[in-house]
Amino acid sequence: MTTNTLALAEQSPPVLTECVHDIPLTRVLLAYVEQRLNLYLRFGHPAQTRRLDHRRSIALLAPGTLFCRIRWEANDYGTTRWQLLVLQAGTLHEPVQRIAGIWPGASVLLQADGDKQVRAVLAQIDAIEALGLDPTQVPPRYWRTLGNRLRARMPLPAYTCARHAAWIAGSALH
Repeated sequence: MTTNTLALAEQSPPVLTECVHDIPLTRVLLAYVEQRLNLYLRFGHPAQTRRLDHRRSIALLAPGTLFCRIRWEANDYGTTRWQLLVLQAGTLHEPVQRIAGIWPGASVLLQADGDKQVRAVLAQIDAIEALGLDPTQVPPRYWRTLGNRLRARMPLPAYTCARHAAWIAGSALH
């Protein structure tokens, strides 16, 4: 990837002042440069998406929103980077991790790097959607467990309707 292509994709966006109840929205840079770079959301529900130019846009996410960002980069010889992050937009009083292209940052629930890990997580997301569930409604605890299992090279636990019903019942008690 040329330096100009990467620099274009990662330029800081203009300051956006949108807030929800005086809490700033998380801004996620999305970009597409044909056969070089693709930054996109696999799941998540932006409150708004703003187009910056024909290659870049910004997704604005409310505090606490779960989302998945995929980053794919290539050069003349093929893929150089493939990364999947499942993130949770921060709230005003929570610490967040700084991540390139995400302002002010987010909590990383799962990080998958490379072909094998990304494909494994995409298969889990597809299985969740096949159950008729929205991946944003899956508890953060499951995404953390998936991330820990990936790092430990252990089998990934399936997310089931029974597990989802148990989580809903447990969250109703709080």
